[in-house]
Amino acid sequence: MFYIREKHIKQASTKEISRQQLIHLEMHAFQAQMDPHFIFNSLNAIHHYILTTSTDLASLYLTRFARLMRLIIRNCNKEWINLEEDIEALELYLQLELLRFGSQFDYELEIAPEVFQQVTFVPPLIIQPYIQEAIWRRLLLRPTKTGGCLRIRISRENEMLSVRIEDNGVNQRLSGEDTHLSQGITIAASRLEAINEQYNMHSGITEKELYNEMQQPSGHLVIISMQQIAAREAVM
Repeated sequence: MFYIREKHIKQASTKEISRQQLIHLEMHAFQAQMDPHFIFNSLNAIHHYILTTSTDLASLYLTRFARLMRLIIRNCNKEWINLEEDIEALELYLQLELLRFGSQFDYELEIAPEVFQQVTFVPPLIIQPYIQEAIWRRLLLRPTKTGGCLRIRISRENEMLSVRIEDNGVNQRLSGEDTHLSQGITIAASRLEAINEQYNMHSGITEKELYNEMQQPSGHLVIISMQQIAAREAVM
């Protein structure tokens, strides 16, 4: 009985440490998402639209920017949100980046019919850092500055939610934004690892370079696999 009691105490202590680590990582993820460069550049682009193009279009983008900020702040202290909310935040982020770099890349977002967004739950701020990395580290560095393509496909395979992020950019390092991008990726991977430990899940991230028929580099692929558990509401 003494051994069993000690084992339960140790397990509870380990679980609490994991819980505190997860909270710590969530706060860092929130700080990484509230990137001052992204906020300043988005507002600057909207201001440019006000002065040179259309106040109606500027108002539309300003509304999208405000909606994105509200979603990030609202979800920063949540372990789980439904996929529909996460997709909304991703779309708003991509639309704001297109406002600045629309001539350099475009994106496709496909959600398989078997994925029910409202009842599929994911940790917030996991997918977005990899999309941001694909844009800044690869698509914007294409020599032609045109023709960039970002493909995002979300599907379900048995109990796993699969998020494929594919781009046709070049793989290079950035000097100014590189530290921030690396931090966002590191935090996302660490959060997924902590969630695996906290909820005894099996999730992971794989990356690989893509090559064409001539064995020349043609892009990059990231696959985020997250185990889906029935009655996810029980752990929210």
